[in-house]
Amino acid sequence: MRHPKPRQVSSRKQRRLNETEEIKLLDEWIRAMKPSSGTSPLAVPPPTPSAPVGRLPGGEGFSPYSGCKLFWQLPLSQKTKDGLKAKYKEMSDIQRASLPHSLCGRDILGAAKTGSGKTLAFIIPVIEKLYRLRWGPEDGVGALILSPTKDLAVQLFEELKRVGKYHTLSAGLLVGGRDVKSEKERVNSLNIIICTPGRLLQHMNETHNFDCSQLQILVLDEADRILDHGFRAEVDAILGELPRVRQTLLFSATQTKSVKDLARVSLSNPEYISVHAEAVTATPERLKQLAMVVPLDQKLDMLWSFIRKHIKSKILVFLTTCKQVKFVFETFSKLRPGVPLKHLHGGMSQTRRILTCMMFAEAQASVLFCTDVASRGLDFPSVDWVVQVDCPEDIETYIHRVGRTARFTNEGRSILFLSPSEMKMLEKLQGTEPKIPIKSIKPNIDKLEQVSHRLASVLVQYPDMQHTAKRAFVTYLKSIKTKKDKEVFDVTKLPLEDYAKSLGLPVTPKLRFLNQNGKKGLFSVSVDDDMGEDDNDHDGSDRESEDDVLVAKESDSTKIKQKINLLEDFEDDILVPKESERKLPEKIDTELPTRITTKKKLKINPLRPAGTRVKFDDDLNVLPPFATIAEIDTGETVLDRSKVAERYMKLREEMKEQDKEDKILQRQMRREKRKKQKMKLKKWRGDGEDAVGSDEDQSDVDDTEKPASKRSKIYFNNGSDDEGEKAKKNVLDADRISLAEQEALALKLLSSMHS
Repeated sequence: MRHPKPRQVSSRKQRRLNETEEIKLLDEWIRAMKPSSGTSPLAVPPPTPSAPVGRLPGGEGFSPYSGCKLFWQLPLSQKTKDGLKAKYKEMSDIQRASLPHSLCGRDILGAAKTGSGKTLAFIIPVIEKLYRLRWGPEDGVGALILSPTKDLAVQLFEELKRVGKYHTLSAGLLVGGRDVKSEKERVNSLNIIICTPGRLLQHMNETHNFDCSQLQILVLDEADRILDHGFRAEVDAILGELPRVRQTLLFSATQTKSVKDLARVSLSNPEYISVHAEAVTATPERLKQLAMVVPLDQKLDMLWSFIRKHIKSKILVFLTTCKQVKFVFETFSKLRPGVPLKHLHGGMSQTRRILTCMMFAEAQASVLFCTDVASRGLDFPSVDWVVQVDCPEDIETYIHRVGRTARFTNEGRSILFLSPSEMKMLEKLQGTEPKIPIKSIKPNIDKLEQVSHRLASVLVQYPDMQHTAKRAFVTYLKSIKTKKDKEVFDVTKLPLEDYAKSLGLPVTPKLRFLNQNGKKGLFSVSVDDDMGEDDNDHDGSDRESEDDVLVAKESDSTKIKQKINLLEDFEDDILVPKESERKLPEKIDTELPTRITTKKKLKINPLRPAGTRVKFDDDLNVLPPFATIAEIDTGETVLDRSKVAERYMKLREEMKEQDKEDKILQRQMRREKRKKQKMKLKKWRGDGEDAVGSDEDQSDVDDTEKPASKRSKIYFNNGSDDEGEKAKKNVLDADRISLAEQEALALKLLSSMHS
């Protein structure tokens, strides 16, 4: 075994001593100059760049770090500063306001506009806290960072690796779509875990010896999303496994101050930091926001025209459901608008989602169709436009969507398409406090390119896409029906037929969940049972399920069958008439329909009369149903015992005769069986003689005329086969030697007896 060189040992010792001295200096610096609780570091005038940092000359105190603007003026380790040098130099407002408090170990409840640098505001305290505690692999999990989506968790992990690459801390990413077994093997040696709530809870329940009892710091990114009803069960179960004495950091663009939510995460005297609380607008100042009224059936035409006009821009397009994203991406790709197209939604595998985000981030001009899974936290550089084809669910969703552009100090623009029934949302956006400076404009109809007829031709050319179009239609309307704000989202006010035609569908699909005209009992049935599934991705929640598997293309015969089924379904796709035009039948029709589609099930009609059973006798006279099993009263009530005895004797004689016949038959069967056995034995013996004799001598002899030869004797002695072989050798076959030889042999035996 090689021993380390003395120079290497001395360098390691020196490095440990330097780290120990640095940690001691940082602890003293933080304790001496920590800001008072409840104060805002932004109100403190920043020190000059030439001012001394750290311990002052002469050893009298330390330099203040509250209010500083540069990272190197903070009490940070040298390794962290080296990691920040590559990309960061000056702090943002949320970082200036929160880092002085979080480095002291205080709980933070921070809120800032999108793109303001909240990620560094909690990654730096996580690294510094574990570094000052000299946390190692044997100490277990020291920090947890929870993210609502897998894409945001991946982005946080990349940022953590960039800032902490010079530290020796171990970090891991636990999200859905990865191998759970490999994660279980390494999770116990991780110091920092970035994860989604679902995967973390899975490891807490399944991974052996997974322990978070030594946790030092907990971070909730997009805290308002994690603490809402979508993650309530998972977060409550996770918090029950964590120690109550810990540091907790909560960050989001739209922060909550609910007492119940804060009590759930056990915040201890948190510092409420909202750097933009007094701002005039709730969105970034460099963001220009527009809204226009576009009918539902013209939204795809407007989107196509917008993309064609901005082919050199980087555009982020938000739709409501995964099926809409898939349909628009596939159809627009077939039409080739002249700019690279990409799509992102919760149904994709994690590998494809990461690859899509990387490709869109590196592209100069591209269009990304996505659901609200990309509305929170994801940082795409240099996004020029954010296009919201579908109305956001609430004001918070709108703020997060438009926050994907105008990040940090960049400029950006957004546009919102609103149908006439959704104009109430524009009033809410303009009336909120702080206000959202959104301006309403009128579209230029003259420059609108019609794309509906081109979509119809695409569906004819690619029949498989008709199913995708139907699913996009149904899932969008179902998402509208499930929205809470009925002042904005009213599915009864939408032009369903025109919207279906705008998607290229020849006939409007039926909706089983939609109550037409508000009349009870008048329901439509969906074309496909699985169309009604809720693939709405508007809440930004992450799906662990992996249904993004490549499927082989179907054969031509299968496609023809699908076309026939679609045509049959289209024949039944008739809108339910109005109540005034609908006439109820006077009499209930008890006959079954002549043709029933495979997707519809018959229901039992309780008003249908029951069937009757009719029996006939030999003369074709109608009998009651139970006449054949009824007892017939002949009037003879006295039992005649003589007739009974006579019948008994008769049956007894018949049984005796039958027994005789059975015995004769049994003897014949036994005789036949013995005969067959003898024939088999005779045949076997004849085959033995044929083997000894020549074929010419035995060819003319019939098998039945062969004399039965004796069986060769078999000798047994203690179960040994050798003795039997010796006995066989001692038996002489007289037929094989001549008479002279037999006499000579007998003479020899006699002489040996007398000698």
